[in-house]
Amino acid sequence: MDEKLEVIVIAVSDVERAKRFYAGLGWRFDADLAHGSDFRVVQFTPPGSACSVQFGVGLSGAAPGSAQRTYLVVADIVEKCAELAARGVIVSGILHREGPGPATLSGPHPKRQSYASFASFADPDGNSWLLQEVTARLPGRLDAGNATFSSTGDLAGALRRAAAAHGQHEKRIGKQDADWPGWYAEYLLAEQSGKPLPA
Repeated sequence: MDEKLEVIVIAVSDVERAKRFYAGLGWRFDADLAHGSDFRVVQFTPPGSACSVQFGVGLSGAAPGSAQRTYLVVADIVEKCAELAARGVIVSGILHREGPGPATLSGPHPKRQSYASFASFADPDGNSWLLQEVTARLPGRLDAGNATFSSTGDLAGALRRAAAAHGQHEKRIGKQDADWPGWYAEYLLAEQSGKPLPA
């Protein structure tokens, strides 16, 4: 039986201020429901996410700002940081790591290695969000039968990576590949599901 993570709850001190902030991120506004003065739930969903975020009144005993380093996976960290900055969000500099351990090196990973580049931002209460660039999933992370793209930007990025890999493929075989659509399809599904990429 599947168990799907649908919602995370964060604590905020000012619901209206938080509502303005998350709307300003471009997240989808799902609900604002109240029952008297003791209960209110506001829900937003990040673009392409299957998991939503809730805050409000009577939802949590946690201190406002106590949610720290909740991951937001993005296909292009440079583009996402620029988008957030254009929306007036204060974003940390991008850092990367070369191996296991914390990211301490400046800028995105030189080869844009998946899972290696990070940046962060926080809401007005200090609940922090950690952006992580993921371009190819580890094996077993996604079902190839359920491969999807959450935005045109994600799909365009995947097509660019497939085009670059296909160019190398054509160099190896020494001719133009007439079945490039099939090769692209295999590459895109393999990349999303963490399976070996076509050679």
